[in-house]
Amino acid sequence: MVLPTSVQNGINNMDSGQYRLQQLGYKQELKRDLSVLSNFAFSFSIISVVTGITTLFNTGLQYGGPVAIVYGWSLAGVLTMFVGLSMAEICSAYPTSGGLYYWSAKLAGPSWAPFASWITGCVLYPVTTLGLAYAIFFICNAATYQMMSRLCRFNIVGQWAVTTSVDFSLATLIQVIILLSTGGKNGGGYEASKYVVMGFHGGILLIHAILNSLPISLLSFFGQLAAIWNLVGVFVLVILIPTVATERASAKFVFTHFNSDNGEGIGSKVYIFVIGLLMSQYTLTGYDASAHMTEETKNADKNGPKGIISAIGISIIVGWGYLLGITFAVTNIQYLLSEDNDAGGYAIAEIFYSAFKNRYGSGVGGIFCLGVVAVAIFFCGMSSVTSNSRMVYAFSRDGAMPFSSFWHKVNRQEVPINAVWLSVFISFCMALTSLGSLVAFQAMVSIATIGLYIAYALPILFRVTLACKSFIPGPFNLGRYGIIVGWVAVLWVITISVLFSLPVAYPVTKDNFNYTPVAVGGLFILVVTSWFLNARYWFKGPITNIDT
Repeated sequence: MVLPTSVQNGINNMDSGQYRLQQLGYKQELKRDLSVLSNFAFSFSIISVVTGITTLFNTGLQYGGPVAIVYGWSLAGVLTMFVGLSMAEICSAYPTSGGLYYWSAKLAGPSWAPFASWITGCVLYPVTTLGLAYAIFFICNAATYQMMSRLCRFNIVGQWAVTTSVDFSLATLIQVIILLSTGGKNGGGYEASKYVVMGFHGGILLIHAILNSLPISLLSFFGQLAAIWNLVGVFVLVILIPTVATERASAKFVFTHFNSDNGEGIGSKVYIFVIGLLMSQYTLTGYDASAHMTEETKNADKNGPKGIISAIGISIIVGWGYLLGITFAVTNIQYLLSEDNDAGGYAIAEIFYSAFKNRYGSGVGGIFCLGVVAVAIFFCGMSSVTSNSRMVYAFSRDGAMPFSSFWHKVNRQEVPINAVWLSVFISFCMALTSLGSLVAFQAMVSIATIGLYIAYALPILFRVTLACKSFIPGPFNLGRYGIIVGWVAVLWVITISVLFSLPVAYPVTKDNFNYTPVAVGGLFILVVTSWFLNARYWFKGPITNIDT
C-alpha cells in the first residue's frame, strides 16, 4: 500500500519519540518540549545526591563509618549502573510515561501481559501501602478508605512514598536550621514539634503543586536550574567544609577506618557494611523519571535512555566527591550521632555548624551551607512530584485507577493538572503516619528502596526471560551484552532485597524487628490472591487509545 505524499511527509517530519508512541497505540496529549538536557535534569535532581546522602549520612556513619560510606558508594554505584543500562535499553524500545508498568506488560507477552503489569504495580512498597492505609483510616470515612485501598494496588504509591520522604526530609532539615539559628540544642534553641514539622511539610508540598501546575517549558527551566544547583552546590560544599574545618580527618581515617561501634549489638563487619549500604542505595534511586517524562521529551527513544544513564553516571561521580569532602570533616563519629550535640544528632548539620563555629566563633556559615542543601532537596521534591503526576496520568489513561477519566485530564497548557494535585495530596496523607509513629514512617521510607528496585527489576527480568528472543530493541541497545547486563541487574536487586531485610539490631525485639520480609511477603500473597480471585476478570493491562 502506498501512502499519500502528505501522510508520508507527516511521518517523515514527526518526532521519532512521537512516532514510536503512536506505534505503541497512544495519542500525543502532553506537550513534547523537553530536550535531552531537560530529561536528564529531572532524573538527576530526583536522585539528588545532596538529598539522599544528607538524609542518611547518619546511617552510613553508624554502620561502618568511612569504609562503608566511601567503598559502599562505589559498589552500589557500579551495580546501579547495570540496572540503569538495562532500563535504558527497554526505555528506548518503549518510550511511554507508563514506564515500568507498561514495559512489564509488553515484555511478558500477550498471554502474561495483564498479570505482569499487575505484579509490577502491586508487589511494591508494602509498608508504604500499609502506611497510607493507616493514615487514611484515621482521617477519612470508610468509603474513601476503600477507594484509597484500590489505589494502593498500583506502584504509583511507591513513587508517592519517595515524594513524601523527600519533602518530609526537607521539613525536618528546616526544623534543624531553625534550631541552630536560635542557639542550637545546647544554647536554648527552638525545637519545633512534630505538628510544626508537618505544617512545614504541607507548605512545601503546596508550593510543589503550584510549580508543577505551570507549563512544561517553565518546569523544564526549573529542572535545569535544579541540576545546576546540585552540581555547583556539591562543588562549593566539597571545597568549603574541609577548608573551614579546624580539625580534619586523615586520608588513612577516611579510606580505612571502619566503625563497628554501632550500639545495636552487631559485631560482624560484613553485616555492618551491608546495612551501611542502605545510604548509597537509597540515594541512587529515582532515575526512572527520565522514562516517565518520555512523552514530553523530543526524540524520546534516544534521549530518554541518555537521561537515565547520564543521571546515574554523573550522580555517582558527584556523590563520591560530596562524600569524600564531608567525611574529611568527620573526626568524632559518636559525637556527631549523639542527640546531645547542637544539631540534635543530625550529623551533617553538626559538621557544617561546628566547622564554622570552631573557626569563626559563629555557626552562621554552616547554617548557610545547610540552606544550600535545603534548596537542593526542594528541587528534588519538585521533580519527584512531576514524575509522580506523569505516572498517575499514564495509569489513569489505561483505566487503572479509580475515577481514571478525571485524573487523566490535561489543561490548556497540556499539563495533567488533576494528577499533580492528587500526587501532592496523597504524599501529605502518607506523612501523617509520622504523627503516630516516627519509627513506622522511617521503616516505610526504608522499604521504599527495596520496593522501587523490585519495580526496576521486574521488566528487566521479563526482558531476559520471556522476551529473551522476541525483544525488539530501540535506537539505544546493549547488543549481545543486553542479556548479561540484565541478569547482573536482576541478581543485584535480589541481593539487596535480601540484605535489607535482615535485622538491624540485636537482640531482636518487637521494637527493632525488621518487618520488611513480613510486609513484602504478605503483600505478595495478597497481590497474587487478589489476581486469581478478582483482578483477572477485569484488569487487562495497558489500553491503547488509538488504532495502531
